[in-house]
Amino acid sequence: MDAASDSASAFLQAFRAKPDDESYAIDEWPTHLWRNCLPKNYRHIAKNISAQWLTLRFQYLALTPDVIHLLESLREDYLLGLITNGPSRAQWEKIQRLDLEKYFDCVLVSGDHPWEKPDQNIFLEACKLLNVEARTCIMVGDKLETDIKGGKDAELGGTVWIPLQYDEMVSDLPDFKIQKVTELPEVLPNSPKLKKRAA
Repeated sequence: MDAASDSASAFLQAFRAKPDDESYAIDEWPTHLWRNCLPKNYRHIAKNISAQWLTLRFQYLALTPDVIHLLESLREDYLLGLITNGPSRAQWEKIQRLDLEKYFDCVLVSGDHPWEKPDQNIFLEACKLLNVEARTCIMVGDKLETDIKGGKDAELGGTVWIPLQYDEMVSDLPDFKIQKVTELPEVLPNSPKLKKRAA
């Protein structure tokens, strides 16, 4: 059991440090990392472990019905943008496998641009694509150092922090703090709502 736990920890550390390598096929890179992290007598099953990990990963990342309902409801009155940091190929694989594009009016992957969060320029680029002013936008994110700081630096109208852990320290950086994304309507302005407009 210790070997399995150590291998998983080593893999996650390696994957987070480098989630993609374009010299490998998109599904071969995790297999390569698993092969390097497994004990020698288990390396022959790296491909099977990698396939199972990918399946479980996307099951875990999949939007729940209540979050889908939230996004669909919000789009009736608001323009929605998604900004994500990471290598282009790896992030777009995630976006497409999770079928996220249909819930957002624009999607920005930092790997496609010269900036990443918290650089204010990627937030301002999202505003430009949505054809809205920064002061009318709200950033919702789970990372203070990228999502919330970037939203503040871009002088967005507000920031909403959703801590990944309930015991995270209270911070005065975000304008609002909620425990889960489905609580978002409670902190959004009721009037005037930002009606969708043509790009």
